[in-house]
Amino acid sequence: MDTALLWLLLVAAAALALLVAALAKTRFTVQKVSMIGIMAALSLVAYEFFRIPFAGGSSFHLGNTFTALTALLLDGVSGGLAGAIGLALADVIAGDPGYACTTFVLKFIIGVVCGATAHRLVHLQRRKNGPRGAYVALVAASAFSGLFVNVFTDPLLGYFRDRFLFGQPVEVAAVLVKVTGGVTLVNSLLSTACATLLYLALEPALTRAHLLPGSRSAAHGSHGAL
Repeated sequence: MDTALLWLLLVAAAALALLVAALAKTRFTVQKVSMIGIMAALSLVAYEFFRIPFAGGSSFHLGNTFTALTALLLDGVSGGLAGAIGLALADVIAGDPGYACTTFVLKFIIGVVCGATAHRLVHLQRRKNGPRGAYVALVAASAFSGLFVNVFTDPLLGYFRDRFLFGQPVEVAAVLVKVTGGVTLVNSLLSTACATLLYLALEPALTRAHLLPGSRSAAHGSHGAL
């Protein structure tokens, strides 16, 4: 497919993400935008320097850790943007705008699902003063929710990308789906463990510093996001 069209698809994916943010009434404070930028940079670093390439363009990496972590700390839209920006940028740097399109969408989905689970379903902030073991389990479940969805969406979207954007034969695309599914599952488990540990370590300090939604100075910021 023409490279210009691939870039256009990437711009369309970014515009769709901003539309979701608007519909979710996500409010972006200076603190939140700064944290999204930091987490996007960490996603890029985790992907570039903690990555083991695998067959068919797949790789074992820890980039998704910071997508889930940002969603747990802030909200789903912020987490999705952090991962989408950081990891799509990694594909752009590698000269792969076709991969960047699907990466942007996939990481945004991870963040939205993690955020919805953490803040809408299990309400992590209300549970942190309860039994420690139950709280840790809820943090891990929230992180894994979006990453588990990615185990299915990554191969599926990758199949359509390989078939219709890259023009690969059906047989090759089908094989890559199976490979991608296995690699993505391993990545999801590793990223869940890392995101859970980082959240448990960072959340108390960030709350004391009033850098998270719900703390006193952040109270004017971003409630009600996914």
